[in-house]
Amino acid sequence: MTILELRDKRNKTWEAAKSFLDSHRSDKGTLSAEDDASYSRMEQDITDLGKEISRLERQEALDAELSKPIGKPLTTAPLSGARKDGRASDEYRRCFWNLMRSKAAMPEIVNALQIGTDSEGGYLVPDEYERTLVEALEEENIFRQLAKVIQTSSGDRKIPVVASKGTAAWIDEEGAFTESDDSFSQVSIGAYKLGTMIKVSEELLNDSVFDLESYIAREFARRIGAKEEEAFFSGNGSGKPLGFLAATGGAQTGVTAASTSAITADELIDLFYSLKSPYRKNGVWLLNDATIKTVRKLKDSNGQYLWQPALVADTPDTILGRPVKTSAYMPAIAAAAKSVAFGDFGYYWIADRQGRSFKRLGELYAATGQVGFLGSQRVDGKLILPESIKVLAQKAS
Repeated sequence: MTILELRDKRNKTWEAAKSFLDSHRSDKGTLSAEDDASYSRMEQDITDLGKEISRLERQEALDAELSKPIGKPLTTAPLSGARKDGRASDEYRRCFWNLMRSKAAMPEIVNALQIGTDSEGGYLVPDEYERTLVEALEEENIFRQLAKVIQTSSGDRKIPVVASKGTAAWIDEEGAFTESDDSFSQVSIGAYKLGTMIKVSEELLNDSVFDLESYIAREFARRIGAKEEEAFFSGNGSGKPLGFLAATGGAQTGVTAASTSAITADELIDLFYSLKSPYRKNGVWLLNDATIKTVRKLKDSNGQYLWQPALVADTPDTILGRPVKTSAYMPAIAAAAKSVAFGDFGYYWIADRQGRSFKRLGELYAATGQVGFLGSQRVDGKLILPESIKVLAQKAS
């Protein structure tokens, strides 16, 4: 079944679910236990179809990428200075992976890798492979697709922020100009270390068919991506990034729900308009999957459902016309939980310290016939303008 056919099927299922809701609600606006179970099955079909559509779209994107020519035809004479040096060179890449696979480092390999020696004893990954890691992290980590990602080389990055803006004033004839200056503050972004260890059997490592590069990239992305995304949401800034849901330095509360366990359509509309207009035009909704199920049942004052499924390829579902993203790291609906976020997440800055490092542990697990690999990166994240994201907080009790 094609993506278009799946989208059409998903839309028809959604229309059927809406009709079922409208025809089976009681006078109090609720469903019986039996009807609720039937609706839940319809909603699960909608969710499953959405996931399948996303999988096929990723597959199409990957097919398109792999179908691209691996090189461009030469139209001019090669330049003498076109040779790659340092960590971008073919020699460095070859020696790096030879060292990762070999039990004993040959002198010529070590010499070639000196340019990429990390201060903590490992070797910085080759430039091309580092880009593979970043791409893998973006696939695993939805927050990197929304936030602004910058590269830092060393030290803290100071980001100037306008704290208050000057104003104009009416002036009488021959009157004096009123001074009104902007005031500035700074937000500092550093780098926290995040690492993982991967163990590979010697048999696999010595098997030339085993794709060590892809395996490490995939595992690195899965482990590091999940951990850093959790921090971007709820990190406390102590030894890790400061999440946008943090009580201090995080997003502002736009609406406090009247219930500890429910959300109303009016509250979502109020949250939408609690965000200033310049941020709304780039606004994105972030919710937990369980919260989406609640939102799908809500209507506005005109009887229109707030949640609308995407009908066109490569477009997201929407709430009040703005895209919806889901993450397991958004809190579910519960007392005092920040269950819905809406805003321009481009004002959350992620700082990657350039140079991800790998280190081979050749002897530590020799008794079990395994080789360990330590992978680490340094990263920080912080919301630069708290007013750019608003959250809906459930009633405390």
